[in-house]
Amino acid sequence: MTYQIIKDADLLGAFIDWLPDLEEGEKFYCCLFARKKYLPSMKSSDKSQLRRFLSDKKRLFNKIEQLEAKLGAYKIKGEPAPQEALVLYINPNPRGLKKASFESIIQLTELLKRDSRNFNPQQEVMSVIQRTVGRKIYLDFDIDDKDFDLDRLNGIVNRSCLTIVQTRGGYHVLVKLSEVQPQYKKTFYQQMLALGVDQTGDQLLPVPGCTQGGYMPRFINSNSFLDFF
Repeated sequence: MTYQIIKDADLLGAFIDWLPDLEEGEKFYCCLFARKKYLPSMKSSDKSQLRRFLSDKKRLFNKIEQLEAKLGAYKIKGEPAPQEALVLYINPNPRGLKKASFESIIQLTELLKRDSRNFNPQQEVMSVIQRTVGRKIYLDFDIDDKDFDLDRLNGIVNRSCLTIVQTRGGYHVLVKLSEVQPQYKKTFYQQMLALGVDQTGDQLLPVPGCTQGGYMPRFINSNSFLDFF
């Protein structure tokens, strides 16, 4: 028995194709969590990070497959991480490795200057990479409401620039900035926020075709994809 990370290989493949092509010095950042919000009986904080890694598009599917370790191999405080709590995330905006390298040098230098002795250099660098956007291609609006009426988006921004992912708790509405029509560029952001959605900048997205607390995120209502219902 192994952990199941990939629930629909075709949908995952379509998602990887949808991701932007990387430029030199860019990678995608992914992380596997166990979350208490999906399994309240789990004895941990809300987010227990199990794995994180960088990848290009070509290797991404294989790297996700490699997460499907023997059941019980992932541990939280010495106990096996439950399958029901797992979720795989990705930053759809590429990470900029050159800028992250400079920031990592500063971060590690500051830790050494403060005589910090319990830090893990690899983990520190990975955290810097997670925070370092290479190119901001998408704005990701997180709608934490399963009953949200997507028709409320009409008139706020052209639908052709949107990709909508249905998640366990609602939707992620991704706006491709280069495709926003001129008449919406100055107004769509504030109008989206007025709907009560969360937009904290460069958010993590549950990966379509993979597990999210027993659910499978999927594309919906998009000009570029079939519905995967």
